[in-house]
Amino acid sequence: MTSDGGIRVMLVDDHPLMRRGLREVLEESGGFEVVAQAADGEEAVARAQEARPDVVVMDVMMPGKDGVEACRDILGLLPETRVLMLTASSEDDAVIDATAAGATGFVQKYAGSEQLLAAIRKVADGRLVIPDEAVRRVFALIRGETGVMPGKNVLTAREREVLTHFARGESYAGIAERLGVTMVTARNAIYRVQDKLGVKSKQEIVVWAVRNGLLDDEEA
Repeated sequence: MTSDGGIRVMLVDDHPLMRRGLREVLEESGGFEVVAQAADGEEAVARAQEARPDVVVMDVMMPGKDGVEACRDILGLLPETRVLMLTASSEDDAVIDATAAGATGFVQKYAGSEQLLAAIRKVADGRLVIPDEAVRRVFALIRGETGVMPGKNVLTAREREVLTHFARGESYAGIAERLGVTMVTARNAIYRVQDKLGVKSKQEIVVWAVRNGLLDDEEA
């Protein structure tokens, strides 16, 4: 997915100083190429079509077209692109909406540089990046508003177990090692979960897992 110049990244934030700081972190670290920048969602969609980045690092909250809308539009045009959202602690609703829109990762807007770089590498590699703190906040929000949603019984105990670890961002290899199964078995379990739930994306099954309480038990 990456070019010889490293992971191709587009930066989207309405604050020029934030974009400048992000660019400096990426350029100084090596292994990344900043191919475009944008100040809002509308510009992000246009620039993404031109630059075709591997990863879009984008603020969730922006004036005009926000990060959620821009994420949906970008992935509609460039389904192979990954979107990593920059979030603030008060944006739980936006995390849910962005996940449903196809975002594959979230990181605190003022996270340390190593955390940001690791998150970009993971989403570029096709992995989900959802910090435990964000999962707990979103889960608490959903439980407080709607209660436990029905539906867990459509999955087997093993499928729920695999899904729980997958929703926490573990790779197929990591799940396989943890549960003592093959990587193919872990991957096929996720495919079966998608079929049973009638969803098209892995992001949607993560939302389902949160809403149905699979991440409530931290020891799962």
